[in-house]
Amino acid sequence: MRRGAGRAWLAAAALAALCAACAQEEPPLDEAAVLARSDAVAGHFQSALQGQLKTALAAGGPMLAVTVCHDAAPLIAAQELERSGAEVSRVAERNRSPAGRLTDEVRAHYTGLASAPLVNGKPASRIWRSGMGDGAIINVLRAIPMREKPCTVCHGTNVASDLAARIRELYPNDKATGFKPGDMRGAMLIRWPAAAFAE
Repeated sequence: MRRGAGRAWLAAAALAALCAACAQEEPPLDEAAVLARSDAVAGHFQSALQGQLKTALAAGGPMLAVTVCHDAAPLIAAQELERSGAEVSRVAERNRSPAGRLTDEVRAHYTGLASAPLVNGKPASRIWRSGMGDGAIINVLRAIPMREKPCTVCHGTNVASDLAARIRELYPNDKATGFKPGDMRGAMLIRWPAAAFAE
């Protein structure tokens, strides 16, 4: 074996051994526990947001509701981080805000989720781990299926012209209309420090 080839082989072997050691040290993930806690976070976020939207709809109709959604969602996410320790955001291929765009890491999981957004009538989820050591993150992507009213009022195929104009004021780059009931209009991304599930 030539000297250069021998060194390359040794380097590859050392790297393989290091990766194997890292894999052995990585604790197994209790996906059921991750999903249970993540579903609770998603439910808490959606319940808080929907409560404010219903109040806004009753008080001022869709024009007020879209403003409340714009202002309230980030505040509710911040409150949820403080309450549970999980970062919560909404992401989509056709997003309303550029802050909800898909990263390269999330895109592959999102595409898979979009092919089957419901499982036994409930939003489907994808789980994966990213990062290493103290920076390791457990990611949960949970489908947001398009439902009937009130969702179709702001995200459907026939958004009123005055409401559409208001949406463009709040979200100049909006792409989140034209959905039909049953479509996946986005997903909730719930990110936990891996330490939250360490035994």
